[in-house]
Amino acid sequence: MNFPQELKYTKDHEWVKVDGDVATIGITEFAQSELGDIVYVEVETVGETIEAGEVFGTVEAVKTVSDLFMPITGEILEFNEELEGSPELVNESPYESGWMVKVKIVGDLSDELMSAEDYTELVGKN
Repeated sequence: MNFPQELKYTKDHEWVKVDGDVATIGITEFAQSELGDIVYVEVETVGETIEAGEVFGTVEAVKTVSDLFMPITGEILEFNEELEGSPELVNESPYESGWMVKVKIVGDLSDELMSAEDYTELVGKN
């Protein structure tokens, strides 16, 4: 499995890429592989400030629907509109074209964010 070193991760299997005061968020390769074929991504919280740990959307796979949990506190600036017509991008490219939201960071980053090494240990994929 691929867990890029420059990203931060959560126990809920989201990844965070920080660029200044904006973070890009998506789900990890592990999460998308566990969900299977993703058929729909819903985020109706654009423009809202969401606290770390709160649900900001859902991802629907063939056999299940899973909540997306906000890894940091921030205002959702943008939803990846490519996912509306091509939700499979999350399966094909979870860290690049399959990103889900861009967020303006509010406050400090959560101490709960993990390094790639810690996340790899969490999911047991060496």
